[in-house]
Amino acid sequence: MPAPARISTVVIDCDDPSGLAEFYSKVTGLEIAESGEDHASLAGGDHPGLAFVRVEGHRAPGWPDGNSHAHLDFTVSDLEEAAGRIVALGASRPGFQPGKDQWIVLTDPEGHPFCLAAGA
Repeated sequence: MPAPARISTVVIDCDDPSGLAEFYSKVTGLEIAESGEDHASLAGGDHPGLAFVRVEGHRAPGWPDGNSHAHLDFTVSDLEEAAGRIVALGASRPGFQPGKDQWIVLTDPEGHPFCLAAGA
């Protein structure tokens, strides 16, 4: 029996949907499908898309803050090279890095954490 649902889009609450769409478009190569003051999205093709929705007074989770929150993981071929390129696009690299040589934690321009993992 097929599953009753599949992931179509991952939606991220934020302050600046268009700005985050531009950032993640450069990180992933996905094209911006929609971009406006309150909502922006990236086309996912065969993969789930990414969307960004303005939430008034939004505060991104801190890293590390001890609170539970979701984050994105990206697979890259070279951890350090990819981290350097993505930091040059506007990400930050926090001091706390629990992944040793397995993954690198970065934060997007609004402070949402995401991880890079070797494997591509």
